[in-house]
Amino acid sequence: QVQLVQSGGGLVQPGGSLRLSCAASGINFSLYTVGWYHQAPGKERVLVATITSGGRTNYADSVKGRFTISRDNTKNTAYLQMNSLNYDDTAVYYCNARRGVATILEYWGQGTQVTVSS
Repeated sequence: QVQLVQSGGGLVQPGGSLRLSCAASGINFSLYTVGWYHQAPGKERVLVATITSGGRTNYADSVKGRFTISRDNTKNTAYLQMNSLNYDDTAVYYCNARRGVATILEYWGQGTQVTVSS
């Protein structure tokens, strides 16, 4: 059974930091590209950052310079370090593990709430 278990969300003041974790089981995690998405109330799920199996990273413009995606394949875990958080970062955050081209294997975490509020 494949699971992506997220942790690390919560309430933070503007300018603060949080680190999200996404722990995978049941897959060869090192072969997957991992993405973090956020979904604000009433809005679509939006890709925030990705890291490939080779460690190449990519970020949405809105988080460049503030967020850092990383992975530790020895722990089957990916992370999203979020710094300088602002109100627009308030959302449910989801991790995603994906691989393949012709046949896509894709799994989602359960989501974790991040609320930026004073």
